[in-house]
Amino acid sequence: MMSQEKHDVVIVGGGLVGGLTALLLAKENIDVVVLDAAPLLDSTQVLEKMNSRVLALSQATIHLLQIAGVWPHIERYEPYTAMHVWNKNGYGDIHFGHDSIDKPAETDWLGVMVEPSILNLAMQKTMLEKVKHYRTNVRVKHLEQRTDSWSITLANDGCLNTKLVIGADGANSFVRQEALIGLKVLDYKQSAIGCAIQTNQPHHHVARQIFLPTGPLAYLPIKSPVSKEDGYWQSIVWTLPTNICNEYMALDEIAFADRLTKESLYMLGGVKVAKNRSCFPLKARAAEKYVMTGLALVGDAAHVIHPLAGQGVNIGCLDAAMLCDVLLTDIHRGAWANIQTLRKYEHLRRHQNEAMMHSMSILGWLESSQVYPLIWARSFGHKIAMSNSKLKDFFMYKANGLESLRNTRYAK
Repeated sequence: MMSQEKHDVVIVGGGLVGGLTALLLAKENIDVVVLDAAPLLDSTQVLEKMNSRVLALSQATIHLLQIAGVWPHIERYEPYTAMHVWNKNGYGDIHFGHDSIDKPAETDWLGVMVEPSILNLAMQKTMLEKVKHYRTNVRVKHLEQRTDSWSITLANDGCLNTKLVIGADGANSFVRQEALIGLKVLDYKQSAIGCAIQTNQPHHHVARQIFLPTGPLAYLPIKSPVSKEDGYWQSIVWTLPTNICNEYMALDEIAFADRLTKESLYMLGGVKVAKNRSCFPLKARAAEKYVMTGLALVGDAAHVIHPLAGQGVNIGCLDAAMLCDVLLTDIHRGAWANIQTLRKYEHLRRHQNEAMMHSMSILGWLESSQVYPLIWARSFGHKIAMSNSKLKDFFMYKANGLESLRNTRYAK
């Protein structure tokens, strides 16, 4: 019979959420194994290339990355100090924070935009330093539940045994499938175009989003590898009906840049360059449960929401923090991965995440509606939100994510 390595916890998936979970547990001397399907990244190659996508990291996520020791390894990011949201067919807009012509002080940040490859590089560097059993380029072949543990068979026929498996392996989670956990899917019948663009005017550290009749278009500040180009590059997320998305993807670069300039109402003076276009379908996903005996799902393995507010990665990081907090509380009581502990994590996160998912669906529908009473109502709502300083502060407080950490060991 094949011998099995025994460990406290095995995390399948070494991206942002899985890596953060591992680092928070390893910090408390928990015996963690991370099984990462990705190969080790080459620093030079990663830093020389600018991604067409960025992740918007909230203040709570930045705080957690600082605790885990990842933040010093993030070599390129662009802070944003303001958010500007408006609708093409309506009056009134929402503007939080303030524009920053010069490099903003950290105290003015609402968050930062980071390219996924830059973040993955930082996560790998940190795990190589702090997680003893961090394994790259490895795939899981089979999971089997035993009486009081899980057996994990690897593609190279290695075998591990653990009391706790954490699935952090993305929207198409193999862990979720092997555990026979069902998935609810909401197909928006939309797709999103992502690409990097260079504009005629600088972004001044403002994240912008305009709601068009076809769906929202977001301009997100991105740091250029070439310093003289800083301030003029954005990453876009353009939500469209799938047939229109396919039509725009077929345009050449010049024609696409021209179409984007016109549809954005010449936001920032127009688009000079649009490169590295990609298109992806938009579907919300929710696992029917987050936990079972000896197993927990975090991040996209448990939920995927509409990119409308850019919160998907942040709620995944909150999953990691909440799961680690309840696990570490119980281990100090002499228990580890008790099912009641895992259910407490599910109770703390599942309803909040599903509420976020449904609210993003409703907001997208309201902002895209061309029915006049709804146009009037949303415009009136924008004006009310901007005229009430307490309401603005409340929205900003909710968006930064720090409230969710308030009663945990990670409170700021």
